[in-house]
Amino acid sequence: MNYIIFDLETQNIFSDVGSSDPTALDISVATFYESDTDSYTTVTIDELQDAWPILERADALVGYNSNHFDIPLLNKYYPGDLTQIKSIDLLEYIKASLGRRLRLDDVAKATIGAKKSADGLAAVRWWREGNVKAIKKYCEQDVKVTKKVFDYAMEHGHILFKDGYRKKEVPLDTSDWTTQEEAAMTHSLLF
Repeated sequence: MNYIIFDLETQNIFSDVGSSDPTALDISVATFYESDTDSYTTVTIDELQDAWPILERADALVGYNSNHFDIPLLNKYYPGDLTQIKSIDLLEYIKASLGRRLRLDDVAKATIGAKKSADGLAAVRWWREGNVKAIKKYCEQDVKVTKKVFDYAMEHGHILFKDGYRKKEVPLDTSDWTTQEEAAMTHSLLF
């Protein structure tokens, strides 16, 4: 299966737009990892259309809080419908198993010994300062961390988090992650 692991950064935050709807925000940078080619592609909002062929080769989109945030926001720009592609939202699986949400940084630290290099607020600040290079580096690092967590979960069937001083396992049912679904895609490619 061709997994596309991805993350988006935004130009603004919810308080800027007066809404909690992710589609009210604007993308600044996006990073996509494609498992078939083992490659990363990072684009700015002005280059976003370059990512459409990558997405259209996907058998599954993988993200962290992607069903609630990233997919609806990206779908605002995409000429087709990204909800037609199989989605593996790691946060949803964690919440279903544990009963609550965990931050990616907390999961990454406990599971793979890695951490995020910054946060979304820093990325918005960098956008406003014109520091696109820093946003690209941060977004790509987030995708690398998400990929490592995803790979760990696929191999072990769980992730870890720290509860106080102890690490705890969160079992994840990954059995459907390798099941290929039929999806009608290729909405932006010309034939």
